[in-house]
Amino acid sequence: MLTVLTLLITVVTVSAQVVFPDDSAQIRHLYNEALDHGQSYENLRYLTSHIGARLSGSPQAEKAVLWAKLKMDALGLDHVYLQEVMVPHWIRGAKEKAAIVITGEPKISMDVCALGGSIATAGKLRAQVVEVRSWKELDEKDVKGKIVFFNRAMNPEELETFKAYLDANDQRSTGAVEAAKRGAIGTLVRSLTLSKDNLPHTGAMSYDDKIAKIPSAAISTNSADKLSSELKLSPNLTVELEMGCEQLPDVKSYNVIGEIRGSKYPEEIITVGAHIDSWDLAEAASDDGSGFVQTIEVMRIIKAMGIHPERTIRAILYINEENGNRGGLKYAETAKLAGENHLAVIEQDAGGFMPKGFRIEASPQVVAHMQLWQRLLQPYQLHILAFKQRGIDIVPMKNIAKALISVECEDQRFFDIHHSAADTFDKISRRELELGGASMVTLVYLIDKYGL
Repeated sequence: MLTVLTLLITVVTVSAQVVFPDDSAQIRHLYNEALDHGQSYENLRYLTSHIGARLSGSPQAEKAVLWAKLKMDALGLDHVYLQEVMVPHWIRGAKEKAAIVITGEPKISMDVCALGGSIATAGKLRAQVVEVRSWKELDEKDVKGKIVFFNRAMNPEELETFKAYLDANDQRSTGAVEAAKRGAIGTLVRSLTLSKDNLPHTGAMSYDDKIAKIPSAAISTNSADKLSSELKLSPNLTVELEMGCEQLPDVKSYNVIGEIRGSKYPEEIITVGAHIDSWDLAEAASDDGSGFVQTIEVMRIIKAMGIHPERTIRAILYINEENGNRGGLKYAETAKLAGENHLAVIEQDAGGFMPKGFRIEASPQVVAHMQLWQRLLQPYQLHILAFKQRGIDIVPMKNIAKALISVECEDQRFFDIHHSAADTFDKISRRELELGGASMVTLVYLIDKYGL
């Protein structure tokens, strides 16, 4: 087998000899179609203003499913269908309050929101709070009967904010379990954002059925800083937390799938997708309304330009990425049972900002093959071709598809609004959004023409 170094040398050698004049012109046409006639922005306007937040199990999520199917039907695709998925149905409830207690009374209010999947407080939960910034500190401090305040911030020195987010995410996702193991009765988790504001950022948290379930809330960065300051003055202070969230029985929902049948190799499948669902604090324009409408736009551009792909192109809008990944798991299960041949599965869940390239999870040979296209992508500022894709929906396709690929976007502003009330339509640039759709259809075009 060729080594990675040998493959890269081969890429450089072949790349110097290969010229893609026809491809350069076609990619230019794809971009022109997106920039002159793109519909992503107006579709996103409708999605956010007429449907809004799309938490799994909600009426809005079901409206989004039906709207997506209507949009794909209108494109005249070869096949559009719904794939049934049972999804969790968690609701936030009306009460979300927290305050620092001084001389027996709640005096300093804090901005909080329940983390997705949390249990309710069953009235007002009042207890001493203990601040920790690491798992080591959690082990060293007495938290029994107390509320643990996880205050490890995203690293501001990390240039790639997505990495800073991933490095801090463990306290949100598993903090309640780890705190409960040590006898804690609740958790407050610093919002995963580098912004200093009063907006709490929600997100998924998990429980272990063998460990007591305790309520878990996100606290805004300003409130987290305030609480930390007060604890320095009064280490034994207490806080009061109230949340009314509830986990209801699973409900039926759907992935929305549309495809254009391949003219030459119909058994070889290329998918492009995003997730339908969102958190419930805002319109979810960026996460993942942008990927949602860009996925539809890929199919629109192919049809509008009269392209007849050699391989089957399948658009997938997954349900329940945010709090369960049931849609992604269902699609992979069905594809595996059917013995389908997936060349590549592509996901856009990086926000509606400027596209920068792609992240790939594939063999060295496949990566080397794709690196031949870099000279075609660079004029469009798609200069990144990195490893370790980040699409949650397509993770179950590992060992089924030849390549797992996620779209990489500019991320410096992404976590300012991520999972918060600030994720609204006005934060999205029309031009950046349409460029994202163009980048996705370009990659689909290249994989369709040259395979992997």
